[in-house]
Amino acid sequence: MNKHSTLAVSGKGGVGKSTVATLLIRALMERENGAVLAVDADPNSCLADYLGLKVEENIGLVREEVISNITQIPPGMTKERWISLRVQDCIVESKGLDLIEMGRPEGPGCYCYINNLLREYEASVHRSYRYIVIDNEAGMEHLSRRSTLSLDYLFIVSDLSPAGLKASRRIYELSSSLNIVTKKRGLILNRVDENLRDEQSRFVHETGLDVIGWLPVDPFIEKRGFAENSLLELPDDSPALRAVRELVKTLDI
Repeated sequence: MNKHSTLAVSGKGGVGKSTVATLLIRALMERENGAVLAVDADPNSCLADYLGLKVEENIGLVREEVISNITQIPPGMTKERWISLRVQDCIVESKGLDLIEMGRPEGPGCYCYINNLLREYEASVHRSYRYIVIDNEAGMEHLSRRSTLSLDYLFIVSDLSPAGLKASRRIYELSSSLNIVTKKRGLILNRVDENLRDEQSRFVHETGLDVIGWLPVDPFIEKRGFAENSLLELPDDSPALRAVRELVKTLDI
């Protein structure tokens, strides 16, 4: 068994990418064999809401602060130490689960130095957790900028719509072109109507992607959308949660 496991989730907007990331986090937390770090790498950050956590600061804000105040580092403190302290402030802690939000990508100007320092510190933070789950943007820019990060699993989430499946194929092709070491990549189909599953299988097959999970339509999740409760509070008999638990059992983590 690996000491650390990193899982990234990507997909077209609106297909339930952050929902699937949250269900993975819930299933991994239930194992009770190590802490989980959730990384919200989507600029349209919403993972905190799904997890029922509140974010005050993110990496994007720290980056801008350092660039704007590079000459105002406290006396006797190195840039590296100052950045590490500021990044630590971005981590939202809870029992068995911490969250860090990447925020918006950098603006105009040279960010090479600060980005290199951030990568080094993020790598050191990752080593403190048993599991890291990254809720990534569809374009995967966060992963492409972090060439030292290897993934155990890359999950591409889609519904059964033609647009979602085409986007999944594009994301897979993009991930193949990036310098990312990945043990396994696969497609998770979300909000599947079991009555249409066989009918849609041909279209799924045409994507050429390995389907590693089918998540059924879940009334508990639909209700959550109106109540705005954390998905970590889903009942144990949630159909989608049960499907994700079964998926996690198949993983070498």
